[in-house]
Amino acid sequence: MAKLLPIITNPSPILRKKSEKIDKKELSSTKLQELCLDMTKTMKEKDGLGLAAPQVGQNIRLIVINTQDGPICLINPKITKRSWAKEKGEEGCLSVPGMFGEVKRHKKIDCLYFGAKGKQTKMQANGLLARVVQHEIDHLDGILFIDKAKNVKKVDLV
Repeated sequence: MAKLLPIITNPSPILRKKSEKIDKKELSSTKLQELCLDMTKTMKEKDGLGLAAPQVGQNIRLIVINTQDGPICLINPKITKRSWAKEKGEEGCLSVPGMFGEVKRHKKIDCLYFGAKGKQTKMQANGLLARVVQHEIDHLDGILFIDKAKNVKKVDLV
C-alpha cells in the first residue's frame, strides 16, 4: 500500500543536486514501482500538481504529474522540443512553502520519458501541463522556481 512521504523543503542541499539517471534495468523494479505509488499519494495528499524525486529525498530522475487523465510517472524525462513562445504564470512549490512568483516558461514542449511500466513514451504538452513538466524537470537539475521567478511574494500558511 502506498505511503505518504515527507517533503524536503528549501534550503536542503538535496534540492540543489543534479539527479542521477535511472538505469534501464531498474525500470520495472518493485522498489521503483513503489516509489512511483508513494510519490503519487504524497503529491495528491499535499495538493501538488507534480512532485520530483529530490523533493522526497531521492536524487534520481523521476517525477510524477497529476494530469486531467490521472497521475503519470515519468522516469528519466527529457524535453526534446520547446516552443519559441513563452508565457508568464504564477508558480508555487511544495518544497518552498508559502512562496509564489511569476515564472516565464515555454508554452509548448515535447517530452520523452519511460512510463512506470518501463515503456518509452513521448508526450506533447502545452499550457499548465507544459509548465508543470518544466517545473518538475528543473527539480531534477537542482533548480527551484524561486531561481527563475519575478515578483516573489510570501504568503502566510495557516
